[in-house]
Amino acid sequence: MKIIFLKRAALLSIAALTALAFNSYKDEWQSKLVTLNANDSLTYHPDDQGNILPDFSRVGYHEGDKAIPNISVVKTVEAPADGDAESVIQNAINEVAKRTPDANGYRGAILLKKGTYKVPDSLRINASGIVLRGEGSTKDGTRIIATGTGQRTLVNVSGTGSIKEVKGSTVKITDDFVPVGAKSFNVESTSGYKVGDRIILFRPSTDNWIHDLKMDQIVARKGTKQWKAGEYDLYYERTITKIEGNKVYIDNPVVMQMETKYGGGAIYKYTFAGRINEVGIENIYFESEYATDVDENHGWIAVEIRNTENGWVRNVASRYFGYACISTAEGSRNITVTDCKCTDAKSIITGGRRYSFNNTGQLNLFMNCHAEDGRHDYVTGAKVCGPNVFYNCTASKTHADIGPHHRWASGTLFDNIVSDGEINVQDRGNMGSGHGWSGVTQILWNCTVSKATVQQPWVSGQNYCIGLQGGQDLGHFKDRNEGYWEGQNRKGIEPSSLYMAQFKARHL
Repeated sequence: MKIIFLKRAALLSIAALTALAFNSYKDEWQSKLVTLNANDSLTYHPDDQGNILPDFSRVGYHEGDKAIPNISVVKTVEAPADGDAESVIQNAINEVAKRTPDANGYRGAILLKKGTYKVPDSLRINASGIVLRGEGSTKDGTRIIATGTGQRTLVNVSGTGSIKEVKGSTVKITDDFVPVGAKSFNVESTSGYKVGDRIILFRPSTDNWIHDLKMDQIVARKGTKQWKAGEYDLYYERTITKIEGNKVYIDNPVVMQMETKYGGGAIYKYTFAGRINEVGIENIYFESEYATDVDENHGWIAVEIRNTENGWVRNVASRYFGYACISTAEGSRNITVTDCKCTDAKSIITGGRRYSFNNTGQLNLFMNCHAEDGRHDYVTGAKVCGPNVFYNCTASKTHADIGPHHRWASGTLFDNIVSDGEINVQDRGNMGSGHGWSGVTQILWNCTVSKATVQQPWVSGQNYCIGLQGGQDLGHFKDRNEGYWEGQNRKGIEPSSLYMAQFKARHL
């Protein structure tokens, strides 16, 4: 049976999921790694080390357990006659930021009526519970233009601060090996911990791990930086769901195997005092002025979200920006980006440009988006901690590849991505300043591309290409090991979407 999923303007509710329709596909098949059962549950089949495909179902706004809300309007703004709107919009944001949040943490929505709004600098949302809403994501709707010169972000959504360890809470993981997909492990002691505690699952980067990964042996060219111990430590945000003796259970899975020989792992409690939440951007058309097709002194990012959790961007479009429509930056988590478009970028076509939908946060979901004329259209940066998901997205007129861009992203699902370009997961060697291995536990599921490279790192895990429609390429280095390939150019994979199947199975 092949699941037919409805296109959604927001994350599907549980009720909507139970109403999904089914039809048969004559050539349906299932991966050797996961079985869809008759009752829509999933059975995972581990490799010889115990690794399984991890659960990606808790990404996005409130881990998918709440639909994106429609917040009531508390402030309405009309487009100024002369279009000069930066102070008008910013004053409205500042006014709403002074309101007392309601019981759900919402301060209210600011409605920007149809028309043209010119912004010569940037708009900033630094408080929780604010929604910036337009009346349409086309030129005839709410049109915000980054005017004049200056490489900048048009709408900055940002809290402050960073993750802070709770002093004295660190305890080591005592298991010699924790496989990918695991949601439990043993620690030295659970004293002081309780269900509901937010923790960091810490995975250190040791000298011997970097040496075995051969990232201290990158063939050097001008500017190449060899990887160094301590610079590739990974910090995964998790929540404790159960404690049994010294065994801790967590809400989201391990997405990179943890081994004593490479430093093992640890957990500790943390705080993030300045992070904001419940912020949304919706129904707006963003545009940048520019001088020429290769102009770089103009609007660079339409919307950037930083130090924010449980937020969303939906039904927005960007045109003529140099870098991105949406960039979820450091400190962003459980952000849903849905039904957005990024087109007609203006920049030189080279590195550091045209990352249409860019993710550096964790537990984020990009869904039902389209990119055109970009380079790295659905992409993660360095040391990005998963799970993260790009689902049901398209790209055309591409100038580079989709995928983890550089320096060891872990736990990304590229699910039903359709592109006239490539998706690549590989050792990038001395590209850039020494990108090296781009990622681990990177999963391509039922994607359609011109070709793909999916390689296995020397140590610490695997990458997967399942149900790909398109060609296979050996990548930048032809002597690297292939990742796990299954069902290339074979149609009818079941489930048709791993993310949606996992999401549904979680709510059975």
